[in-house]
Amino acid sequence: MQGAVRMVNEDKDGAVRTWLVRVRGRVQGVGYREACVRRARALGITGWVRNRIDGSVEALLQGPSGPLADMCQWLRRGVPAAWVEELEVTELPPPSPRFDHFNRVETL
Repeated sequence: MQGAVRMVNEDKDGAVRTWLVRVRGRVQGVGYREACVRRARALGITGWVRNRIDGSVEALLQGPSGPLADMCQWLRRGVPAAWVEELEVTELPPPSPRFDHFNRVETL
């Protein structure tokens, strides 16, 4: 079991990637963030998600490349009531602060 947990938290080279994702479209007021929290936790991703004042949703995702890519695929679809127009992904260079869990944070 510990081997599986390690695989979820790190790439084979031990690197944890950090991606900043901005989602634009109809993504606020439809349960998108709460569903995002559930999906990220299921994938073993750490970080946070928040609404932006401009109507977009922003997420900071940490983990290995595979689960991060899976999370981005989910973010493109979101929840049934959402309509995603654009997904912008920026990989942040190390070092990045490490997160222990995935949560919602205040709107910015």
